[in-house]
Amino acid sequence: MADVYRWRLAPDGLATRRQLRALGLRPGGQDVVAELHRPRRRCAPLVAYLYRVDRAKPVRPMTPARTAALAAAMRARRTCPNCRTEVGYCIPRSLGMCVPCHDTPSPWKDTTS
Repeated sequence: MADVYRWRLAPDGLATRRQLRALGLRPGGQDVVAELHRPRRRCAPLVAYLYRVDRAKPVRPMTPARTAALAAAMRARRTCPNCRTEVGYCIPRSLGMCVPCHDTPSPWKDTTS
């Protein structure tokens, strides 16, 4: 079982995934060394997994193919499926279309009922 530390009491040399990423590192296949528990009043504690910094590997560099794939995915998130225009922001999933299309009343809806 992994060691358990309370919030802000983890020893030096251990880091979360986000902390590793900020250092330009990744876990690199190593197992979780410890857990960090942040207590909450009425819920179960928040848990963060800790990894050894000395065993972490450098982040893989971004290749041109990965850059192109990421750009295409972000372009798809900005393209309205209704009017097929790129709107310049990520379309909210709650709306499913750009704000102007959502706010424009549809001519097919029956408004008399």
